Amino acid sequence: MDDFVNRRARQAVFSLQPYIPGKPIEEVKRELGLNDIIKLASNENPLGPSPLAMQAMEKAVRDIHLYPDANSYYLKEGLASFTGLDAAGIVLGNGSDEVLMILGLTFLNPGDEVIYADPTFVEYEFTALVMGANCVKVPLKDYRHDLPGILQAVTEKTKMIVICNPNNPTGTIVSEQELDDFMQDVPGDVLVVFDEAYSEYVESPEYCSGSKYLQQGRNVIILHTFSKIFGLAGLRIGYGLTRPEIAAAMRMATYPFNMNSAAQAAGRAALDDQEHIRRSRELNAAGKRYLYAELERMGINYIKTESNFILLDTGRASHEVFQELLQLGVIVRNCASYGYKTCIRVTVGTSEENQRFIRELGKILGVE
Repeated sequence: MDDFVNRRARQAVFSLQPYIPGKPIEEVKRELGLNDIIKLASNENPLGPSPLAMQAMEKAVRDIHLYPDANSYYLKEGLASFTGLDAAGIVLGNGSDEVLMILGLTFLNPGDEVIYADPTFVEYEFTALVMGANCVKVPLKDYRHDLPGILQAVTEKTKMIVICNPNNPTGTIVSEQELDDFMQDVPGDVLVVFDEAYSEYVESPEYCSGSKYLQQGRNVIILHTFSKIFGLAGLRIGYGLTRPEIAAAMRMATYPFNMNSAAQAAGRAALDDQEHIRRSRELNAAGKRYLYAELERMGINYIKTESNFILLDTGRASHEVFQELLQLGVIVRNCASYGYKTCIRVTVGTSEENQRFIRELGKILGVE
């Protein structure tokens, strides 16, 4: 390593692992020379963005020479109306990843502890480590959060607990009763982060949003994104819902103009398109039913999901299956990095995409 970097860089940086996103379609085209490619790796909405969002974005681009509203007033007001919560408690970010980083900048000191499930979304670890905090991982039980185990892991150094609900990459949830019992015993000075990136896809009546505990005045923040059901992943719009006092502190650590004009306009318009949200949910529910039936027919084990992706066990090394599907123009997520050495994660796509995935997977596994 370069001597200057080794001596002068923050040592926490050297413990980080860069985030590895799902392979972009253009990259696969360049590498393999393929043109007919479907991407089912990053849990994007196969319907694309709302037409209302597209119209608003096109209009906003006309004034792109002007700086955006630094306070994102209209997007916050729209979110307040959409969620029924106070606009003063809304924190916006360039994706929910940035909201996580703002949380870290605001609350984490070296030596603090951050507790989360294992496996779960990798950015929780990144945020903790970059701030010099210690990661406390509590293994999942039957692919679900072990909330009693998380409580047992709490110490006087615990600053933050993160619950991904539904969890990525398993798609499982914790129920309202489980969360009620958990929150009853969580110390009041521990910030509980609910990552609800996939909550709009949940069908289970047992599901409960963390906003319930926010309305009780608890020290919580609920993370959401426009990248999934709203179909605006390329614009990077994330938001957190919390107490106004917490939001005010977080805004002190937020970069100015972190939400561009096109994102503000498109996000605000997307909230009004309930028809697009309804169609997206219906498409996902139908896709799940089809994939469940086909995977069962093929004898492939999978985890029932409350999200827009399915974790399935191929029975073979996941990196091999990933590469073979790639050669056939199907991009999925290799879950070896999550500790699931024979599992892949597939996004629920359109009917045609789902059928193609099943067809190509069958060829690879010899279970056509």
